[in-house]
Amino acid sequence: MFRRRQRDGSWKRIFVQLQAEADAKGLITWDVSVDSTVARAHQHATGARKKGAL
Repeated sequence: MFRRRQRDGSWKRIFVQLQAEADAKGLITWDVSVDSTVARAHQHATGARKKGAL
């Protein structure tokens, strides 16, 4: 039953309707956060072979 409702879009329609009602009542705070952090690992941390290692 759950999968059928998921495939026909029922759950999404219910969620969108509930979200719209909550937003209209001011119950949702829409905050947007953007993070452009880049994390880089040292070549040896990625499992690369060291020079001379077989």
